[in-house]
Amino acid sequence: MFNKSNSSQFNDHLVQEAKGLDLLRQTIQDHQVPHLNIPKIQSVSDEQLVLQKVNSSSWNPQLMEQLGEGLAHLHKVKADYYGFDEDNYIGLNPQINGKFDHWGQFFVKQRLLYQTNLIKDPKVKKLLEEPILERKDLLETWLNRHCIHPSLVHGDLWSGNVLFDEQGPWLIDPAVYYGDREVDLAMTEMFGGFNDGFYEAYDAVYSRTSVYPQKKVIYNLYHYLNHYNLFGNSYLQSCRNLVDQIQYYFG
Repeated sequence: MFNKSNSSQFNDHLVQEAKGLDLLRQTIQDHQVPHLNIPKIQSVSDEQLVLQKVNSSSWNPQLMEQLGEGLAHLHKVKADYYGFDEDNYIGLNPQINGKFDHWGQFFVKQRLLYQTNLIKDPKVKKLLEEPILERKDLLETWLNRHCIHPSLVHGDLWSGNVLFDEQGPWLIDPAVYYGDREVDLAMTEMFGGFNDGFYEAYDAVYSRTSVYPQKKVIYNLYHYLNHYNLFGNSYLQSCRNLVDQIQYYFG
């Protein structure tokens, strides 16, 4: 078993993580999603999460293809709304959800503007928030137009949250909600670690949209803002670069 202690200031942090793992596992089982594995939960409390231990090893091309194929099948499952019925966490920050009928309104309000509102430096807040507010309606409309349906997303899909063993890929540490599937793809590119075979296997099952390159900028801004709020100025320039690209795309 793997024991994980609550290192955050929020009592329900591990409880929400466990709920995310359970939802992923149940969705995978109910819809016969291939290849993906989720650690089973032995017990959870405010202080500790006890999980099935994965004896992980390094990935190989076949395992990475399985990850791409499985993720695409998971994303094909259609949900009824955008958001989630409870708030949870993205890293050590709260992730505010709620139920929304429209993807653009959800993402701009509950992801981008929630994070800019956490910025303590007023000059930085103005620098990063004003361009979003000025384009709020345009961003919402554009995102609505280019999202096909709500999918269950992992929500924090960087390479450190994927393990591999002889059974295949395992997903850990989720920040689940129902959203545009391409948020997960975008985050895989944020820090790297996923090979071309992963993306080719994904696209063979559920091809990315033609506007994915623009979406990637918008979606990863959420994570860079979160990293700025958690870790400080080392992420500021990345936030500025993405905001500049949004200004370029949307005038």
